[in-house]
Amino acid sequence: MGGHAKTDAVNSGSKDAPTEAEFKKRDANWPVVLFYIHVYILGTYGIYVTFTSASWPTILFTALLTLLGMLGVTVGVHRLWAHRTFTATVPLRVFLMLCQTLAGQGTIYSRVQAHRLHHAKFQEDDDPYYSKQSFMYAQLHGNLLKYSRQQEQLLLTVDMSDMENDGIVMFQKRYYVLLYIGLNVLLPVNTPFQYFGETLGVSTFVGFWLRNLIVLNVGNLVNSAHFIWSIHKGFKPTDSNSIFFITKSFWPQFHYLLPYDYQSGEFGDYASGTGTTMIRIFAALDMAKNLRTVSSVAVRNGLTLAVETKRPIVECIEEQVKLEQNALPANHYLNREKFM
Repeated sequence: MGGHAKTDAVNSGSKDAPTEAEFKKRDANWPVVLFYIHVYILGTYGIYVTFTSASWPTILFTALLTLLGMLGVTVGVHRLWAHRTFTATVPLRVFLMLCQTLAGQGTIYSRVQAHRLHHAKFQEDDDPYYSKQSFMYAQLHGNLLKYSRQQEQLLLTVDMSDMENDGIVMFQKRYYVLLYIGLNVLLPVNTPFQYFGETLGVSTFVGFWLRNLIVLNVGNLVNSAHFIWSIHKGFKPTDSNSIFFITKSFWPQFHYLLPYDYQSGEFGDYASGTGTTMIRIFAALDMAKNLRTVSSVAVRNGLTLAVETKRPIVECIEEQVKLEQNALPANHYLNREKFM
């Protein structure tokens, strides 16, 4: 009898254990789904309101907040916090934290954690942004679903010690709801209504819904842009992706292998985008320091070393980057033509 009871207990336990499919299943995050539905419908109507009813002060103010939100996502979350492409002073980190809150995409902590998992599992099934699927899966679908139980476990393995030691990031995480209401709702809606003479309807459609429509879609490109600008081997008659390293064009291939280069833009550009320019301006103001980059010389030398030694390309390039670090002047970002 004891043996049968033990067997029944084991069988019962195995029935309760989730299958692999259940372990990887992602359910819809219905509050987010409903929010996105409203954003797309009301934000689209906001375009009509912008051209027919909104005043110029409202349009310019909303455009400014939109640009600041995009700056918080690209320069803040992506380049500063997720990839540590440079270090920032406390005032700059506070500024970028406020800008990121304007984007309304969740806390810096959660976005960085998810993006680091995205890089670690790029082109794998566990990537929360479906880098193996399609642009729409990465741009929209992945943001509408909860994490699977497997992804939740993988998120716990992501090293977030630098975020946990950043008081500004943790402050935002703790008080995010209040910051969101103040910066992402009241500021963009109340300012045109209170000071520009707009109706509450125009202020809401333009200042909140249209702005969120733009910022959410631009911000999501951080995880989906590789589908737009990516060129894989199968698309060209070549047996090597080395051309991506030599020219440092076709951003995704370069960025996903060497993500710490501050000059890698989010939208297919390298060294010439708005985010890169802003980082250089912050550096000139002595607010951004230790700008990390990979010179063309280091790339060529690393490729040569990889061919000669048959070692991994990234390992060889990073070795060359370390060798040239001492040769780069502190203000190399001011003369990128010479030092890049």
